[in-house]
Amino acid sequence: MDKQVLKQVLLDNAQLVEKIEVLPRAYALDESVNYVFTGVRRAGKSYMMYAIIKQLLQNGCSMADILYLNFEDERIDNFTAADFNLLLECHQEIYGREPRIFLDEMQNIIGWEKFARRMADSKAHICLTGSNAKMLSKEVLSTLGGRFIPKDIYPYSFKEYLNALQIPYDKKALLTTSGRALFFQHYREYFLWGGMPESVGMKIKRDYLSSTYQKIYLNDIVSRNKISNIAALRLLIKKMAESVKQPVSYNRMSNILSTINGKISVPTVQSYISHTEDAWFLLRLRNITGALSEKESICKYYFIDNGFLNLFLLDGESALLENMVALELFRRYGHDPENDTVYFYNAGEEVDFYIPEEEWAIQVAYNLSEDTTRQREVTALTKIVNAIPCKRRTIITYDTKDTITDVHGELEVVPCWEWLVNQ
Repeated sequence: MDKQVLKQVLLDNAQLVEKIEVLPRAYALDESVNYVFTGVRRAGKSYMMYAIIKQLLQNGCSMADILYLNFEDERIDNFTAADFNLLLECHQEIYGREPRIFLDEMQNIIGWEKFARRMADSKAHICLTGSNAKMLSKEVLSTLGGRFIPKDIYPYSFKEYLNALQIPYDKKALLTTSGRALFFQHYREYFLWGGMPESVGMKIKRDYLSSTYQKIYLNDIVSRNKISNIAALRLLIKKMAESVKQPVSYNRMSNILSTINGKISVPTVQSYISHTEDAWFLLRLRNITGALSEKESICKYYFIDNGFLNLFLLDGESALLENMVALELFRRYGHDPENDTVYFYNAGEEVDFYIPEEEWAIQVAYNLSEDTTRQREVTALTKIVNAIPCKRRTIITYDTKDTITDVHGELEVVPCWEWLVNQ
């Protein structure tokens, strides 16, 4: 690695960070903690580090105390784990100080975790980001030795989205005609196009989302995993979008793809889905009542942002609503590698979500105007009580509020917008 190039990149990155304005997000951060921020590309991981840096600057540090480097910079494509000491030398030669270390997109450097552990062991303050879920595999976490706190960074929640646009959503604002109209205009916008931070405020978001998807698709899935059958992968992602709300079987998906694109084996389907999960593009949900093999091979999958999902759908409002609810549940309860905080339930009757910690069963229905829909959702929530512990039962709709009574008591019917801003 050329030392002068590395110094130039460090100085350029320092100027960049100083100029950036950071919008607050709904993540509590401690400037003294070593974090590993993970999540899909452009979800705002870097801004988590910028927020910590800005806080340090406010508390008396200067950029001479900060080492920030983004490994997506093409000038350092040849950087390897052997160059980490050179990186520290460059900062020392420029500023003459030991830095607090902030490194972006660490998944690009093979063996990064050993350097991170060494720095943490030497009591250096170090924060990292990465766009690959395997960054926090059991093996990597074992190497890091408990010296880091992992944080999953999602695209904006609805409240973060409203705050970024300075849209009021308190009771007073929603009582006025203009305030209510503005709120629901943005509710619809968020519902259709999601909360990728850089898209907020854009009038036409499809082009940005399509470009970002291509970057994730080509860089984080195809190139990283050396996938040669790109047509099969593209078709798989489209079929996964069409299958949101439904459990997906590897066998069934293999059969569907094979009839369209030539023979696609079950292991290939499994591998491709795993790669999309590693890129944080799809999030897996397991059946709490399924056998061990079914928990892995017949799952539901959700897209990391409604905007990405909407690129593949026509008249997909039911799928978008359920995807939006799934993402919010993952934000609130987590989506760890074992995914033991949020499930779906399927033992004859299917319930969309079940939260063991709360003993809470949730159905999602765009509306309950049809008797058959209403009866189906209520029946599932009535039967689940006899199968697993269930203290709370909710139907989340697009805009309907109601209370339904069955033999077990009350079921709350809540509009999604209210659930998103009030809990």
